[in-house]
Amino acid sequence: MEPFSLAETNSSVPQEKFHVLVGVTGSVAALKLPLLVSGLLEIPGLWKGRSDPVLHIELRRWADLMLVAPLDANTLAKLANGICDNLLTCVIRAWDLHKPLLFCPAMNTAMWEHPITAQQVEQLKGFGYTEIPCVVKKLVCGDEGRGAMAEVWTIVESVRRILEERGLPTQS
Repeated sequence: MEPFSLAETNSSVPQEKFHVLVGVTGSVAALKLPLLVSGLLEIPGLWKGRSDPVLHIELRRWADLMLVAPLDANTLAKLANGICDNLLTCVIRAWDLHKPLLFCPAMNTAMWEHPITAQQVEQLKGFGYTEIPCVVKKLVCGDEGRGAMAEVWTIVESVRRILEERGLPTQS
């Protein structure tokens, strides 16, 4: 299949700015994405170039503190191993290590108690991230044990404490 050129079509394109968000799923038809994007890039005004913001970098710059709540076992493993395959993991991979990042693990007790989980949590702490530990309670799956996300008030108080340490207002 040859790439097509929109320049070859004689359609008039309005000069006002227009934003196209392309969503891609796991269908085998995703193989056509490079051709689709190539065609879209030929439409004048759809792509600005190098000055276009990169969302995960913009979010990193915008935020003063990052809170990951809940942090599931899958994303914990991704972060500990440097995998950045979605917006959240990309923001965290690009995170300014001088800014606080708090994470609240939440998973089934069997997953929490697996030896690799402790290694992965220590890896994140080694980056300077702060763990807000999970708690023991009856989990959604019906099991009783450690793995539930910390209580909301505990998480809020942890954020409040960091704000106070930085001299920022914590009351309205």
